[in-house]
Amino acid sequence: MLEELKAVVGSNEKILYEGKPNKKCYIFESIFNPLLPFALIWAFVDFFIIGFSFFIEGDREVLFFAIPFMLIHLMPVWIYLGGILFVVKKYKNTAYIVTDKAIYVSSGVLTVNINTKPFAELSHIDLYRGIFDQMFNVGDIVATSNQLKQNGTNTTIVINSISDYLDVYNLVKKLQIDIYSDVMYPNDKRPPENHGYNTQYKG
Repeated sequence: MLEELKAVVGSNEKILYEGKPNKKCYIFESIFNPLLPFALIWAFVDFFIIGFSFFIEGDREVLFFAIPFMLIHLMPVWIYLGGILFVVKKYKNTAYIVTDKAIYVSSGVLTVNINTKPFAELSHIDLYRGIFDQMFNVGDIVATSNQLKQNGTNTTIVINSISDYLDVYNLVKKLQIDIYSDVMYPNDKRPPENHGYNTQYKG
């Protein structure tokens, strides 16, 4: 997937980082996600409360109605299990690239989605380490854009569960500060070589 992601990087960009999530952490986070307790409770209610009340009747007509109803009503459980079954495919489609101009992230299960955020659009960079991140000694880098979604929240792009999180965090943070400052406070009216903020970025 990294090779496919590299193909969309601009010819005038320099790749400074490329990688994938830590596989063990990625799988653990996919299994023990926030939907797990909800799916367990939903399955318990369906099988031991609703299901028991149907099957205790022992009526064929009731069972004929009960089985399709249960299969449809268990949809949240099927969604959770589907996420587990496709985790390997999802991992295969996930890759990250950081250039001197933007962050590129590929993701998806049945389809591949490539998300790009230029540093000029990023307002701040955060480092996050959850329970599994700390367990596997990895971290997440969350880059927040100054662009808003339709619901009024800022868009984000995430580099998830990488082992060299500190190096990448410092790299991305420096790039964001330098490039965002050049864009927001340009001197010389943005000539081919910007002599404004003290950076090494040209053009």
